This record gives sequence, structure tokens and C-alpha cells, in this order.
Amino acid sequence: MQIIDPLTNRPFPPHPRSTAGQQLAETNLAKAREAFAQLPNLENTIWLGRRLAYLYQFDEMFDTYADGIRNFPNSYELLRHRGHRYISTRQFQRAIGDLEQAAKLAAHQPVQIEADGIPNRLNQPTSNGHFNIWYHLGLAYYLTGYFNKAAGAYETCMVYSDNPDSICATVDWHYMTLRRLGKTGEAERLLEKISPEMALIESQSYHARLMMYQGVYTPEQLLNPDDDRDEDRLLTLATQGYGVATWFLYNNQRQKAINIYRQVIESGFWSAFGYIAAEVELQHASID
Repeated sequence: MQIIDPLTNRPFPPHPRSTAGQQLAETNLAKAREAFAQLPNLENTIWLGRRLAYLYQFDEMFDTYADGIRNFPNSYELLRHRGHRYISTRQFQRAIGDLEQAAKLAAHQPVQIEADGIPNRLNQPTSNGHFNIWYHLGLAYYLTGYFNKAAGAYETCMVYSDNPDSICATVDWHYMTLRRLGKTGEAERLLEKISPEMALIESQSYHARLMMYQGVYTPEQLLNPDDDRDEDRLLTLATQGYGVATWFLYNNQRQKAINIYRQVIESGFWSAFGYIAAEVELQHASID
């Protein structure tokens, strides 16, 4: 499956990746295929789908998940991962369907840490399965303009946000959602959960956005990321840029917001949630 850019009607290219990164992704996929061939259980089905997604092999990934859901119909995990990738492929209503069903199936299940497919610098996972269901469901609602439902999803997500990284991610999207609803006071109270000294592993961009909302950083500081690697810099720009642009939007500086949304799109990091959200904003701007 080629993902078509709705703004240009052309396929997105693969993200730039180092040779070592590409080789590792391919090696991991080969291992996942072998494990699945030997034992097509739930865990191996999940990992095969995840490894396919990291290499943008979405057709096979969706086939893998569809087969898995038929074989394991009570698996909230498969629906959670497919829902995530429906967001990546701009199929927001399908994402909502999967993630709402995942939430029902997971409701009475124990909370379990979810292993990272691409480990962070400490190789320490920062999320759990319940968090990921509600976080992605909130995002799917947000991207379709269901802001009241998004706010409710993020309230539930906060219950499962049990470390500084997940707290920052949840508070950031919840804050933006409440601002879009005009609930400024409620949004500002959320920022009381955020402090400059939070010990973060991977949510620095969300934390920076929250610091900007608090007035600690300026918008200009967030629009000039200083990451060493191009891939990291582009992802940071996509993530931080969306927050900056949207802050200008609900502070009645619409044209400045649109200009920054365009900067986010120029980053080319089309799988980033900030990029997808900027894409949606520009689609709306074109018909206003």
C-alpha cells in the first residue's frame, strides 16, 4: 500500500533512514517472519504486523492483522495496533472503530507494559496497552474534529499515564483539545502537572510544547530543533511545529498558524502525528 498525500495526491516516499537502521529493521522483520512461521500465536502475529509497519509494508501488515483478528477475536492488542496504523494511513474512522472495540475488550484486563518495537535510548518502555488504546483513540477523535470525545478519551488516558513521558504526551494533546473547545481555564489547570525538571526518556518534544504553553520557551525556540541526526530533527520539527502552529491558531493568529503548518509539511516526516494533524488543518484551511 502506498500512502497518498491528500495535499498533493502523490505517494509519500519512505522516511530517510541510516543504513544501519534499515538493516536492523529488515533483520527484525526476517526474525518476526521466522517466529510466526514456526508458531503463529498472538504474540508473534502482533510482532509480525509491527515489524511490517516499520518498513511501510502496510498491505501485508493489514492482511496479517485481519487474519490475526479472525484467529484471536478477543485480542484488544491486535485492534490497538491496527487502529494505530489506520491513523498512519489516514483512515481515521476505521481507527476509531478498532480502538473503541479495543477499549471494550481491554476494560477488565490487567494493565501490561507494552514493549517498544524501536527501543528508546534506555531501552525502557514508557507505555502500557491501555494507555496506547486511549491515547490513539483520543488522537483519532481529534483528527476527525470530535473534540468532546477526544477530551473524554484523554481523561481516561491520564488514568494509565504512569510516568513523566506518558503524562507529557497525554497532557499535551488534552491541552490542545480543550483549547479547541474554548475551555481555556480547564486547559491551563492541566499544565499544573508539568514541571521543568521532569525526568524524561523520549517525550522531550511534548514537554517543550508544554513549556511553551507555560511561557518558559518561545515559539521560535521550538521551531529550530538542534537534533544531530536529520531524521530526529525532522521528527522534532513535525512534533513541536504542530504544537506551535496550533497555539497560534487558538490565539487568533490564523495565518501564522497556517504558515507553520506548511513548515511541518515541508519536514516530510509524514508518519508523525504532528504532521498528520497539520495535514488535516491545511485541508480544513483550504475550504474555509
